[in-house]
Amino acid sequence: MKIFIYALILPLVVVSGRAFVSREIKHKASEAATLKPPSATERKGALKKWEATPDGMKYKKWEVSPDGKKVYAGEAKLRKHINTFTSMDAVVTSLSLPAGSRLGFGLMVRIEGEDYILSFGTAKADRSFLTVNNEFQQLHKLNVNDKIRIRSHSVSHAPKYPFPILSGDYIERDSKIIYKRAPRQGGC
Repeated sequence: MKIFIYALILPLVVVSGRAFVSREIKHKASEAATLKPPSATERKGALKKWEATPDGMKYKKWEVSPDGKKVYAGEAKLRKHINTFTSMDAVVTSLSLPAGSRLGFGLMVRIEGEDYILSFGTAKADRSFLTVNNEFQQLHKLNVNDKIRIRSHSVSHAPKYPFPILSGDYIERDSKIIYKRAPRQGGC
């Protein structure tokens, strides 16, 4: 009888031991998977390393060129409005982006005498059985020389474009909202 009980308990001990070891290995793997953000010195080192590459050198040359300085000056004009998320009056100058751009849907606008790319990203069509709901539907109805009000959370630049790139977060025409970016879902 004792042998029979030992024969039943021994596999139970072996299986529970293996399960415990397996759990411990997974726990250690998950700890290793969580990466800490790089420190300031690591970031500076990575930046210096990138600046030594051909792309980094081209970027540095662009920054000090007249085109780069013009783009940075245009960004500086909007910085106050961006930081406080206040409205900016704009005029639509073109219904398309510069040739070869990969910014998705966008327009060219003039704000305070400077030209900007107003980018909205890629269109996300919601296709159901009978309707196609495009979030940019009202924006497609804009015409050249239309006056609009813009609010944005960010302005950026790229050496490929001779204009600052303004993110379109909120657009209104004639005191009616024609576009409002949906808040991000599930995360940062």
